[in-house]
Amino acid sequence: MAITLVSSVPTHISEEEHKTLSASTPASFADIPPVLRHREDNVSVTLDPPLESFSPQDAASGTLYVIESVLVFLSATGRGFQVEYPSITLHAISRAESGPSIYCQLDEPSPEEPAEATEEDGEDASGMRELVIIPQNPSALEPIFESLSFCASLHPDPNEEDEMDDDEDAFVDPGEFETFNGDADAELSEVGKVRSDFLNNSRFNPY
Repeated sequence: MAITLVSSVPTHISEEEHKTLSASTPASFADIPPVLRHREDNVSVTLDPPLESFSPQDAASGTLYVIESVLVFLSATGRGFQVEYPSITLHAISRAESGPSIYCQLDEPSPEEPAEATEEDGEDASGMRELVIIPQNPSALEPIFESLSFCASLHPDPNEEDEMDDDEDAFVDPGEFETFNGDADAELSEVGKVRSDFLNNSRFNPY
């Protein structure tokens, strides 16, 4: 599954600890725990559709951990969930009237229905879950977004790489694309921001 229930945070280290361990030339760099890129307290979340056994009370307040291996939310109730980065198909800063937040779409195909079965139906919302991350401190939006973007870039979708290999001789005419310059839909603007970050690779400075 793209999202699983947890009761604790996976093992991780800080960026400073990672630098120290790397400088000591460990026997295997693979044994070094993943780095915590950002921690944010006083965060609430919403999931649509809701996650079974994760109540609105669980979602009301907790701590967000943006770790290089997984994204984790641990509630003040002791229950939480973690999300695998390849399943996050979209993430953006939203400044909707309901309040500033990080909006994510999670690819979560139904276990009883193979993904191939929905290809002819076009977009199928049944295989998608929406996650909204709402920090109490609005100034935390950018740091969360930056960290989430960086960690996601460490986990490229293997299916997309296969498609690129299959289409290496394909030609795309840049003139076929139009640039969106409007501001009627803030989400579109932010999605463009996400795509630009990955294409230009200009906002990330690993280690």
